[in-house]
Amino acid sequence: MKRITRDDVIHSVRRADDAAIADIIATGASVDELAEAQAWIANDEPLMNAGKALPTGRVGQLIDILLELEAEDDDEDAGPSVS
Repeated sequence: MKRITRDDVIHSVRRADDAAIADIIATGASVDELAEAQAWIANDEPLMNAGKALPTGRVGQLIDILLELEAEDDDEDAGPSVS
């Protein structure tokens, strides 16, 4: 099992900042687990139809981190709110 390196995260995760990179590495996950987390985020329906259990452990942690990054991206893309 190859643990994730900084370079792996930079190449795999769009717009990851230093804090997110550190959080991802701190999970102790492998490159394969990062790929699995990204697959779940991209489209969970085929995985569930194939009988895969909902992710837990390191994959679940990675999903939480990646979804948080996506939410931050969405907030930035929305621009300033008008009051």
